[in-house]
Amino acid sequence: MEATAENEAGTQETMEDYSRELEASFRKIGEGEIISGTVISVDETEVILDLNYYAQGIIKAEDMSNDPKFNILEEVEIGSVIEATVVKADDGAGNIQLSCKEAKDILSWDILKQYMEEEKEISVKVSEVVNSGVIAFVEGIRGFIPASQLSLTYVEELEPWLNRQLTVRVITVDEEKKKLILSAKVVERQKAEEEINHRISMLVPGTILEGTVESLMPYGAFVALKEGLNGLVHISQISVKRIKSPSEVLTVGDKVKVKVLNTNDNKISLSIKAVEEESQADEMEEREAAQYSSNEDIGTSLGDLFKNLKF
Repeated sequence: MEATAENEAGTQETMEDYSRELEASFRKIGEGEIISGTVISVDETEVILDLNYYAQGIIKAEDMSNDPKFNILEEVEIGSVIEATVVKADDGAGNIQLSCKEAKDILSWDILKQYMEEEKEISVKVSEVVNSGVIAFVEGIRGFIPASQLSLTYVEELEPWLNRQLTVRVITVDEEKKKLILSAKVVERQKAEEEINHRISMLVPGTILEGTVESLMPYGAFVALKEGLNGLVHISQISVKRIKSPSEVLTVGDKVKVKVLNTNDNKISLSIKAVEEESQADEMEEREAAQYSSNEDIGTSLGDLFKNLKF
C-alpha cells in the first residue's frame, strides 16, 4: 500500500513537472522582454541558454558586456543563470537572439542605486586611465573613479593604477545622465577609522603616555600619541596652576607626559595636570620616607648610646 502511494505521488509530481514545462514551452516571448536562462554552452563567439522553451537563446559575444576587458570564456560558466533582453524572437535559425548588455542597461542602474544605499563594497578592476581619473565597470556599467577618490593619499601618477584591483563604493548614480562615480577613498577612510577606533578602545584609563603637542586651541591642546593616535588635553587639565591660555605653559612641539582620563565616543581625553599631581605626590612620599628613615637612624643611634652607658 505504501509503495503504491509513493508511486502515485511520484507520478503526480512527474505530471505536474511535465505540465509546467509544456506550459512554459508554449508561452509567448516578445521582443524587448527580459528573460532568464541557464547556460548550456559557451565558446569564444556566443553563449547558448536553455530557456525552458521550445527554442534556445543565443547571446553573441559582443552582446554580453559593455566592458572592453570582458572575457567570455573566463566569466561565463555552464550552469549559471543569465538575464538577457530579447532582441529577436527568431534569429532566422530558429533561435531567440538575446542581449545581455541591453538587459544590464535596464537592470543595472537599479542594482547600482541599491549598492549606493547599502554602502556596499564592490571589487572592481581598473580597465582604463583617462584624464583626471580611471575607469572601472560595475554590473556592466562604465564607472569613473576620480584621482581624488583613488586613495587617502595624493595620487599624482595614474598609469600605475591600470589593471589594479580595487575595493570601491558607489557614491553617485545618475541613470538619466548615464553617470556612475565610484570611490576607493571612502572605503580606505572607513577602514582607517575602524583601525584607529580599535586602537583607542585598547587604551586603559589611567595609563601614562608620552606625546608631542601638535596644536594649541583656546580650549586646550591636542597631543600626538603613538600609532597615529591623538587626544585633547582640556585647558583645565594642562597645569596645576590656573591658566587663561594653553600657550602660557605649552608650545607646539613640546614633549609631554599625559594620563588617559577616558576614551568616550572614540575620543581620547588626556591630562598633563594629573601626571604633575602624581609626580608631586610621589616626591612628597619620598621626602616623608627619607625623613622617617633619618629619624629612625637617630633613634637607633641614641638607643645604642644609652645602652653602653653605666649608671
